[in-house]
Amino acid sequence: MASDKGPSTGDATLRRRIEPREFEVFFDPRELRKEACLLYEIKWGTSHRIWRNSGRNTANHVELNFIEKFTSERHFCPSVSCSITWFLSWSPCWECSKAIRGFLSQHPSVTLVIYVSRLFWHLDQQNRQGLRDLINSGVTVQIMRVPEYDHCWRNFVNYPPGEEDHWPRYPVVWMKLYALELHCIILSLPPCLKILRRCQNQLTLFRLTLQNCHYQMIPPHILLATGLIQLPVTWR
Repeated sequence: MASDKGPSTGDATLRRRIEPREFEVFFDPRELRKEACLLYEIKWGTSHRIWRNSGRNTANHVELNFIEKFTSERHFCPSVSCSITWFLSWSPCWECSKAIRGFLSQHPSVTLVIYVSRLFWHLDQQNRQGLRDLINSGVTVQIMRVPEYDHCWRNFVNYPPGEEDHWPRYPVVWMKLYALELHCIILSLPPCLKILRRCQNQLTLFRLTLQNCHYQMIPPHILLATGLIQLPVTWR
């Protein structure tokens, strides 16, 4: 049963929560806004406490702001592990991917998991290579799905009373499309997803272009999950 209360006034994260409208526009996979938002969780050692906060673009990308703030405020003890989870409205560009790898190489006790709602300029080969390098360095990069959106709404958003279950129901197909394209990036395949913006009515459209290599190398369940793709039939 839904509670008649929003986030508790005693919640230590309350002042760091973003407003529902901010979450809606930043994390909608159909929105192509230039600004980026980062929601993050930090857990030290064996402690069960999780520290949460958010960040935005300034003159620098939001990933660089996090690294600068985090390293300036924290004293790293090599024997204490640190687990960081990012929820990003855009995936890192190639320059940010490089900076993230540099940060992690300097702090081997830190592990990073990244969830993204959209892929940033995913047709750009440098951005694609940057994500591959990031993943190959040990960083987990995944597309946000329903459980991640629900988690962010409950833990990062100052949702109205009684609406802890009412995060914006973004079309699941967009999550699956980006997940499909991320597989193309990981496997060094050509792009199969193209995003189009029709400015007159502000519609965001997509086009899928699959080649034989996509059918051959991408697991069938990933292709079929979109509900938009039929696997070719081989007649004997």
